[in-house]
Amino acid sequence: MKFLELIDKRKSTRSFTEKQIQEEDIIKCVEAARLAPSACNSQPWKFVIVRDREKKEMVAGAALSGLFTDAAGMNRLLREAGVIVALVNEKMKISARAGAVVKGTDYSLLDIGIAGEHFILQAAELGIGTCWVGWFNEKKVKQVLKVPKNLRIPCLIAMGYPKRDDETPKKRKPLDEIMSFDEY
Repeated sequence: MKFLELIDKRKSTRSFTEKQIQEEDIIKCVEAARLAPSACNSQPWKFVIVRDREKKEMVAGAALSGLFTDAAGMNRLLREAGVIVALVNEKMKISARAGAVVKGTDYSLLDIGIAGEHFILQAAELGIGTCWVGWFNEKKVKQVLKVPKNLRIPCLIAMGYPKRDDETPKKRKPLDEIMSFDEY
């Protein structure tokens, strides 16, 4: 599959089958993420893979608690996912942290975004659906996963095999609205 075909194939999956994801496929996704670039090669991430049924239910319950998530029905897909991945924001190298202070940019979040995208594109190539989840009760998820208090979990990724193929074309802005040459 060509790269643009893969990108077009990748869609947010919100309904999953019960089919188990093979460990080697999860490892392929993490390997793709591991190869992502990062500021000063800090690699400020850790992928916590939650596949145990009981632990997954605990994470989903914690993620959905409070923050209007239950009332709004947001992210219930976490309960259906075959795997939940927590991306933990680890410390950057001192040179990247210094640059972040000077520029006022948290490079670690950019790095995690790139690594997460590598992860979900590899999953898409393997026929595994994913959904990036950014609205969840981070404090409670950290407690369930025993993530140190000084670290953050900027996002979760729900993984599983899609219940149905989504043939709906992606809705994206036209190029002329998002691009210009030589000046704004």
